[in-house]
Amino acid sequence: MPSLSQIILLTAAGGACIPLGGYIASHSNIRRRWLAKEFRHAIIALGAGILLGAVAMVLVPEALKHMNYSIWATALLLGGGLLFYGLERYLDIHRHAAPQFTGMLLDFIPESLALGGLAAADADSTVLLAVLIGMQNLPEGFNAYQELCDAGSSRKKVLWMMLALIPLGPLFGATGYYFLGELPNILGAILLIASGGILYLIFQDIAPQVPLRKHRSPPLAAVIGFALAMLGTLFTH
Repeated sequence: MPSLSQIILLTAAGGACIPLGGYIASHSNIRRRWLAKEFRHAIIALGAGILLGAVAMVLVPEALKHMNYSIWATALLLGGGLLFYGLERYLDIHRHAAPQFTGMLLDFIPESLALGGLAAADADSTVLLAVLIGMQNLPEGFNAYQELCDAGSSRKKVLWMMLALIPLGPLFGATGYYFLGELPNILGAILLIASGGILYLIFQDIAPQVPLRKHRSPPLAAVIGFALAMLGTLFTH
């Protein structure tokens, strides 16, 4: 079973991928406008594919296992979608709409919490989930940086804000480690609620940004992202 210090290190590394993605975006200088636009759509699709892979390959299977394949799992998954719908609606009404940044934050927190719980429960997929969190945070950080800068925020402010998110990973990871390891039903419920929310964000905010007129290649990045998640599960077996 991974120790608490390992969980803190894993979640901090996953969180560090957020400002790393933002830093890469701040130094990406693609002069041809059409190429820059296509590249950005491809990165959005890559993040969506990894998120979908994390849900399909890790979060839902682990949740079902911890809940003994209870019929209530479906209700929790749907409840997660409704919860994230309500959060997005609230943010939209109060004019805080930033889908890439919001989606990144809303999936990073419950995933870190779940990661700590899975580690305490000695689940085989703990390290895999940590890798997937980092893999998805990198393109999400890239896209969130572009989104916030386009909205008028300064580059330095955005990067500092992303750096401030890193401690959230260890904080919620440690919380999950201490409180969820002996509560399999609660851990499973959190995994399913997070999965429902992530699925909602993918199809509400992320996937609609992928299509680009006269360019059909960006959605292929979603397939690549899902394939990367699947490859990770194959290595664990």
